[in-house]
Amino acid sequence: MSSSIKAYIPLLLLVCFGHRLMAQLLQSPQQPKLILPTPVQLAWQAAEMGVVFHYDLHVFDGKKYSQPYNRITPIADYNIFNPTRLNTDQWIRTAKAAGAKFAILTVTHETGFALFQTEVNPYSLKALKWKDGKGDIVRDFVNSCHKYGLKPGLYIGIRWNSFFGVYDFKVQGEDPAFTKKRQQYYNKMVESEVKELCTHYGSLFEIWFDGGAANPKENTPDVLPIVEKYQPNCLFYWNAQRADARWGGSETGTVGYPNWSTFTYPNTVTKTYPQIEANDLYLLKHGDNAGQYWMPAMADAPFRGYNGRHEWFWEPGDDAHIWPLENLVQMYYNSVGRNATLILGLTPDTSGLIPRADSIRLQQFGNQIRNRFSHPLATKNGTGNSLVFNFSKQQSVNQILIQEDIAKGERIESYQFLVRKKNKWVLVCDGASVGNKRIQTFNAVTGKNFKLLITKSKATPLIKNAQLFNVPIK
Repeated sequence: MSSSIKAYIPLLLLVCFGHRLMAQLLQSPQQPKLILPTPVQLAWQAAEMGVVFHYDLHVFDGKKYSQPYNRITPIADYNIFNPTRLNTDQWIRTAKAAGAKFAILTVTHETGFALFQTEVNPYSLKALKWKDGKGDIVRDFVNSCHKYGLKPGLYIGIRWNSFFGVYDFKVQGEDPAFTKKRQQYYNKMVESEVKELCTHYGSLFEIWFDGGAANPKENTPDVLPIVEKYQPNCLFYWNAQRADARWGGSETGTVGYPNWSTFTYPNTVTKTYPQIEANDLYLLKHGDNAGQYWMPAMADAPFRGYNGRHEWFWEPGDDAHIWPLENLVQMYYNSVGRNATLILGLTPDTSGLIPRADSIRLQQFGNQIRNRFSHPLATKNGTGNSLVFNFSKQQSVNQILIQEDIAKGERIESYQFLVRKKNKWVLVCDGASVGNKRIQTFNAVTGKNFKLLITKSKATPLIKNAQLFNVPIK
């Protein structure tokens, strides 16, 4: 075909088929649509690790915590709440030493008791003899976060309230007229509490509703519009209308691998999407590489969860159940190192302090993580399918850290890490999801030349950071 005829092909296509079809015929095959995070989600994933402080009346009752019992049994005397040395600065210093970038406080939990100065809930610090009813732990907590550079968040329990007789969002009772009126009162009270929390304490990093916040169409409190109006830059976790993050499928501080930031459904309501519960919660643990909703995973765990225990609240004689250091380090690798945000549950005691044994272990944990990642052998970034690391002398490598620029989507679908031996590239390890951060360890290999090769991607890989290490694995 002559060059003069070729020049007329686009014009002929335009006349015969129109603009849209011509564009389709002349364009290369379209790349998959990339799902992008919001700025709020991006900040939450970048934080990587936080803590949640659980504090409530039953810390002071001298009993082993029982969730089924506490959900239905009001505390007989709320004045048992009497922390004589409460110091939220000590809480936040401890969290910061562990490496946390944000902290969350349980404002209300299953008792319904509120740890702040609320005008709408009589079951709160205002009712106490402690501090003559003028204490405000939320205020102290937020001030401490600001003082030590952590981002403050709040945990609000509205699903259960033993004081008001609320179970699974619903006021309990046999008389329909009574329950209807009480439900209306409860919904209004909760909405007013949420407004107080959103407007009295400055910018919040995350609001976590215990067990979700349900669907207001089912006659439950309507909290999302309040958060969106007064805290537009806050991560909302979660209800049937919006879910900025997802639970990672267990309270072990770990997620499965691969773990994608995208998800199949717009929320995690299992009665709406029963497939979420299939295969041992596979979707929650792994996400969905083909999902159309950005919903990164949270990996949460109580700090006192070792050796068969699972304690979110302080209990006497429980120090033996603090996680050993090696378990915590592995937890970090299996959460942050698998593209999840780790949240550790800490437990102030009856004095109002994080116990000394917990503080020591958290400091050890923070030191261990800092030591492992402060001295990379090499650091690179780049665009495209490969990054090559060239050393002037032999290096022993046993760990790689990879980060994508997830602001532009999760692009990498599989990768290989290779070392050059006798003029051939030899596979060291491989993987799938990367996302915000992937950390992979392996038996030490020695060489001068190493390569990170992206073997499959949805679009041009954007490697924000890649680092090689030689760290003590055990």
